[in-house]
Amino acid sequence: MRAVSAPRREQLAPIPMPHLLLIDDDDLFRESLGLNLVDEGYEVTSFGNGQDALAYLNRSGADAILLDWRMPNLTGIDVLRRMRGAGISIPVIFLTVLSDDIYEEAALEGGAVDFIDKSRRLPILLKRLQLITEGGRPAPEPEPVRVPFLHLGPLMLRFDTNRAAWAGRPVDLTLTEFRILTLLAEKADRDVGYREIYDLVHGKDFIAGHGSEGYRANVRTFIKRIRKKFREVDSGFDCIRNYASFGYRWTAQR
Repeated sequence: MRAVSAPRREQLAPIPMPHLLLIDDDDLFRESLGLNLVDEGYEVTSFGNGQDALAYLNRSGADAILLDWRMPNLTGIDVLRRMRGAGISIPVIFLTVLSDDIYEEAALEGGAVDFIDKSRRLPILLKRLQLITEGGRPAPEPEPVRVPFLHLGPLMLRFDTNRAAWAGRPVDLTLTEFRILTLLAEKADRDVGYREIYDLVHGKDFIAGHGSEGYRANVRTFIKRIRKKFREVDSGFDCIRNYASFGYRWTAQR
C-alpha cells in the first residue's frame, strides 16, 4: 500500500517589524533607546536634529516617529507642524520631560497621537508602539446599522462622509473628533464617561498622560477642540456639558 504523505505546510514569510524614526538631540538617550528598540526587533533610523529628519522624510518614510520636544534650532513641535504642513501623516509620539498639560495639548492639537514622559519604562513605550504601528488595538464592536445621517436639533452628522454641520454650517472636525461627537450625540442626554471616550480613540487598556487617571487630560483636550470648532460656527454653542469626575453629556437642543 502506498504511504500517503502528510500535506505540505506552506512557510509564511515573517511579517517585518515597523520602521521607527527616533529624533532626539540627547546622544546618550537616543543611542540607549535606539538599541533597546532594535533589540525588540524594530528597524530604527535616528537623527539628532529636526532638520536632518525632515530632509529624510522628504525622500523616505516610516511607520511611526518618536520625537523629542526640546531641541535646538528646530523644536519637536516645529518638526511636527512642518510635517503636517507637507502632508506627512506618519503617527508621531512625543517623548519629553515636559509634563505640563499645555505641552500635551499643543502636541495633540498639532496632530501627535501620544505624549509620553521620558521617565516611563520601556514596556510602556513598547505597548504604545504596538498599538499604533501594528494594528494591535482590539477590534471594535460591530457598529449598528445606521441611516446615512443623524439629525439632532441643529446638529447633523453625515456617516457616509464623516462630516458634521451645525445649523447648516459645516464644522471642520478630524475623524477622531467626529467619532467622539458621534458617541456623545448617539447617547444624547446620557452621561458618557472619560474612559469610554478614551477607549473609542485609543482602544481599551491604552493609557496616556501622567498617573492612573492621566487619560482624563487627553479626553479634555479633545473635547476642548470640539467645543472650540463649534463655537467658531456658533458662539453660543453649549451642548457638550462636563460632569466633573465622570465625563461628558450631549444636551440636545429641542
